[in-house]
Amino acid sequence: MFNKKKQPPIKSLIADGSQISGNIVFTDGLRVDGVVNGNIYAAEEDASILVISEIAAITGEITADHIIINGSVKGPIHARKMLELQPKARIDGDVQYAALEMHQGALITGQLRPILIGEEKPTLKLASNNQ
Repeated sequence: MFNKKKQPPIKSLIADGSQISGNIVFTDGLRVDGVVNGNIYAAEEDASILVISEIAAITGEITADHIIINGSVKGPIHARKMLELQPKARIDGDVQYAALEMHQGALITGQLRPILIGEEKPTLKLASNNQ
């Protein structure tokens, strides 16, 4: 699916120690290490990736193609293609996804709603600790 194509580059960073109050619209890729109080939207025209690190905290709605979360999110999430929840992910809100990968330890307080295209079932993958 999304992983077979070349992912867009991460061109923007909200660094640790930064705090933004307000909505953000981005293209290509965005990495958040700081605090955002507002909505984060990826433009729909091009492929997008959003990375929320384990030290990041977001309060607001999130929409992007590919979303990787290892931090804290309070608000609804809409992953148009792929949602990856890493072990320290903490989500308080409803989640919509086309494909979901969830690592052991990730926590969601809210509803999971697959995005169904026709009668196609969503892709679910539980990550394992095979080492």
